[in-house]
Amino acid sequence: MHDRPTPVELLAAVREFLEADVLDAVDGRVKFHTRVAVNVLGMVERQLVEDPDAEENHRRTLVALLGSDGDLGELEAELAAAIRNGSLDARADVYDLVLAEVRRKLAVANPGYASPV
Repeated sequence: MHDRPTPVELLAAVREFLEADVLDAVDGRVKFHTRVAVNVLGMVERQLVEDPDAEENHRRTLVALLGSDGDLGELEAELAAAIRNGSLDARADVYDLVLAEVRRKLAVANPGYASPV
């Protein structure tokens, strides 16, 4: 472990500098790319502070739901196929699972997009 500033604090400092000092000082293409950089830094910050067990917990939930094992990508592909072919239509918990996972991902990608349903 390193002393302060933490990786999250370092990212936040760069993001805040870009937002406060650089964004208003540039225009056109550079302004657009600065906004992109600000958004990317925010996403990385949120990923670093996210529950470290979130993906593994989601994987375990998929294993229980689907009755098969694999890595997260394989299980999500299997879930998508099962939703498409209708084999999970009778399972009320599938909607809650998908909604929770979409909200978790939106909280990282763009928290402003996530709204209560």
